[in-house]
Amino acid sequence: MIGKPDIAVKIGAIEMKNPVMVASGTFGYGPEYAGLIDLNRLGAIVVKGISLEPHEGNPTPRIVEVASGIVNAIGLQNPGVAGFVDTYMKFLRGFDTPVIVNIWGRTVEEYAEVAKRLSDVEGVAGLEVNISCPNIKEGGIAFGTDPKMTEEVITAVRKATDLTIIPKLSAAVTDIGQFAKIAENCGSDAISLINSLPSLVIDVGKRKPALANTIGGLTGPAIRPVAVKLVWQAASAVEIPVIGMGGITSGGSALEFIIAGASAVAVGTATFTDPSTVLSVIDGIEAYLIENGLGSIGEIVGSLDLPAAGTPNF
Repeated sequence: MIGKPDIAVKIGAIEMKNPVMVASGTFGYGPEYAGLIDLNRLGAIVVKGISLEPHEGNPTPRIVEVASGIVNAIGLQNPGVAGFVDTYMKFLRGFDTPVIVNIWGRTVEEYAEVAKRLSDVEGVAGLEVNISCPNIKEGGIAFGTDPKMTEEVITAVRKATDLTIIPKLSAAVTDIGQFAKIAENCGSDAISLINSLPSLVIDVGKRKPALANTIGGLTGPAIRPVAVKLVWQAASAVEIPVIGMGGITSGGSALEFIIAGASAVAVGTATFTDPSTVLSVIDGIEAYLIENGLGSIGEIVGSLDLPAAGTPNF
């Protein structure tokens, strides 16, 4: 092979210079990390979740460290659509990096309205749809754990926007392939997974939950094997691109997701301890391709060599 490998990818209509983005909720809205890394090197920036109106989030404490990860219950604190656009989009438009806005709501109508309001905002390339939120009209059941509600919210968002839409799937389901297929059938351009795993940490001394919200979401290296398995299953069920995330800390751990079937990956919790992790992941993927004489990232997407005996079990 002569020259550098081609690591550019396309997710829906989003052209990315490389397959590495930053995960929603771990990178703020961009300015928080702009003084630490070159945002122009990223494949995409996925900003913190945005709702229709400003939201304060949960009371503190909201984060607790555990072995190989953290458990957080930030509660989706954000400035709302108008606040986000007015405060951050001018800054984000200054970079040669696609901006994907993570959106959420408590009703189908809220999801659709957020999508509609962002559709004509200059610089917004796509929407990551967080379907792990509770539907207040249905007793608090998460949209992403019920097939019918998943279908309703994705269909509503699809009708509300022509932007690339990427539902972010919940790991708290028995058949991830079913939900991936629902997303594809409803017009999604891609899917991303996994979201954090519901968890409880107890302060033994106080015999109380360590988080004020009691329950939080586990992220970090501890969840990576679970995430890789679910990405593999989801990618096997659909034709649209899959974005894999969950405990990525290096080029090697990102390559696990890509070999399992992900077309792109997102780095999240690792940026808290070392903001440059996302850059080392990009470099690591490129180095792997060079070392193996490969011309493009597409040559290894979904290249997992499985046993001939059929679907593995344990």
